[in-house]
This record gives sequence, structure tokens and C-alpha cells, in this order.
Amino acid sequence: MTEKLLPLTALQEMMGHRSKSAIYADIKNGDFPKPIKIGSRQVRWRLSEILTWLEEKTKERDAA
Repeated sequence: MTEKLLPLTALQEMMGHRSKSAIYADIKNGDFPKPIKIGSRQVRWRLSEILTWLEEKTKERDAA
């Protein structure tokens, strides 16, 4: 099965309409999964990595 790749717009919607700059700031800080470059000006995020990240954040919240 092929991994689903999310464009920035779909990722932003999934993340509650977070801004592009906020997402990239979190990536720079190591707090968010890095995208995969698929073209000279195109990137995508692996859905599985985003879902894993969300699960980890949920566990952190519940442990607090």
C-alpha cells in the first residue's frame, strides 16, 4: 500500500488551520515532522508521521 502524502493545505486543515510559518517554526525547533521534498518547490508530509506525532502529543497531555 502506498503511503498517503499531505500537501501543506491539507496539513494546515488537519492541524486546525495553523499558519505555514507556525508549522515551519515547529519544524525548525524539532517539534514537528519534517516534510519530504518531491519537487523543486513542492513538499509533502507522510500521514503516518503526522498521526504518530499527534498520538505522542496526546500521550504527553494525558501524562501531565
